[in-house]
Amino acid sequence: MEWGYTLAGLFVGIMVGMTGVGGGSLMTPILIFGFSVQPAIAVGTDLLFAAVTKSGGIWAYWRHSVINWTVVRRLATGSVPATIITLYVLHITGLSDGRHNDLITTALGVALILTSSALLLKGIIANILHTRAGHPVVSALYRMRQDESHKAIATIASGAFLGVMVTMTSVGAGALGAVILLFLYPKMKGVEIVATDIAHAVPLTAIAGLGYSVVGTVDWSLLSFLVLGSLPGIYIGSRLGVKIPDTVMRPLLAVILLGVGVKCLM
Repeated sequence: MEWGYTLAGLFVGIMVGMTGVGGGSLMTPILIFGFSVQPAIAVGTDLLFAAVTKSGGIWAYWRHSVINWTVVRRLATGSVPATIITLYVLHITGLSDGRHNDLITTALGVALILTSSALLLKGIIANILHTRAGHPVVSALYRMRQDESHKAIATIASGAFLGVMVTMTSVGAGALGAVILLFLYPKMKGVEIVATDIAHAVPLTAIAGLGYSVVGTVDWSLLSFLVLGSLPGIYIGSRLGVKIPDTVMRPLLAVILLGVGVKCLM
């Protein structure tokens, strides 16, 4: 079984290295449906797995000065309190006793469908917004993101949404966070969006994961085997990602996540 966990970590690491997303989106369903791990333990363990595997990215992006720390602070202003409140509510209502297994599985399904939609429709939505710029609703959205105070409030609210979603499912910090930043901050370069998203995702997943560990829903042995496999996996995936077009990998990943999301809701 231990080697199975390591292979799972290797597979997810390769996918993350190739596409930049898919850590929580793939690992949590694999643990629940592939290894019959209790949903609360799967989420708690995967949150710390995500924090560990993505932490190296902060250092690399920080050295290149591509992290927008203002945006990170805005997201964290919403996500950190939301994470703490969500953890507290889950704890007092029986998280450690497994009372929220169905809730977590359902929320996971919704999160996976949202993530797959974000991957599939990101370009389409951007084109629609561009072509319908004169529509009253689209115009209002554009005005909102042009006003700095409104944009700050929207970023904080988005952070709160991500905090709840990620804490309950371990999914959403990557793809959903990137789509939100892409819309709210259109002048940010692609690498800045990725870097800022990771810089926010690491502390978010770490705080949420540590919260799960406090109530005893983190399997530390399982975590060690997952990390053991993921580290070489990320290296392999990053090398393969150069050769395989992103236009092939992201839609494929999105379809897989969509299918798993539907399974969670059935």
